[in-house]
Amino acid sequence: MSSPRIRRLRLDYQRLQERFNPWGPIQVVEAIGDPPERYHIAYRVKGLAVGAGGEIRERDEHHVEISLTLDYPRRAPQCKILGAVFHPNFDATTICIGDFWAASEGLDDLIIRIGRMITYQEYNTKSPLNGLAAKWAAENAHLLPVDSAELAPPLQGESENLAAIRISIDQTDARSTQAVPDALPLDRWYYLDAQAESHGPLTAADILDRTGAIPCWVWQEGLPDWISSENCQPFQHCAKHHRRLRSEGF
Repeated sequence: MSSPRIRRLRLDYQRLQERFNPWGPIQVVEAIGDPPERYHIAYRVKGLAVGAGGEIRERDEHHVEISLTLDYPRRAPQCKILGAVFHPNFDATTICIGDFWAASEGLDDLIIRIGRMITYQEYNTKSPLNGLAAKWAAENAHLLPVDSAELAPPLQGESENLAAIRISIDQTDARSTQAVPDALPLDRWYYLDAQAESHGPLTAADILDRTGAIPCWVWQEGLPDWISSENCQPFQHCAKHHRRLRSEGF
């Protein structure tokens, strides 16, 4: 049986093929690996660059490389722009995505978000990688975004596997158990601690005891991705039971 990471890589690749093939503003130029662990993405949208004379000018095509490390999806992908871009959250080697990355975010959604950053539909001037671009953006907010085009392709049909990502996160219902015939017993879970380290398998009650009932990311065999314990029915039931015991003085 393949590892959770390999299954996630396969789902990501399938999702990218379904959403961006074809889609004018965003195209997957190259996918490297089987399943892919590195992508070359082309954005045909307006962004900014610094010209030879130091002037800020529009540029209508941008290329990004995305590498999925061994810690992915617990750790954010490594993203860098291939070429020049003038933006507060880009430098020559890095695109700052740490402010919003979570293991539950799909790679397709991350790719769309980077496109929105390039067009200045999204930017952060408070912790910039490029201070000059941050200063320029703050002084010229009335000129932004550079491109207001919709970068997310319209959602059409989803494959059976990908639809599983969007089913109810009550993983004890009939749909979930039927979709994962080889799953571990339903009350055997892994969880991520504050340092994003994985622990388990454990019962939901054991995880709540370890975390002090603080919501965390959890996963069990058969799930395509980590989910929040706060919205997962087995953990809700255990948390309710813990609260009742405390109220009774146990």
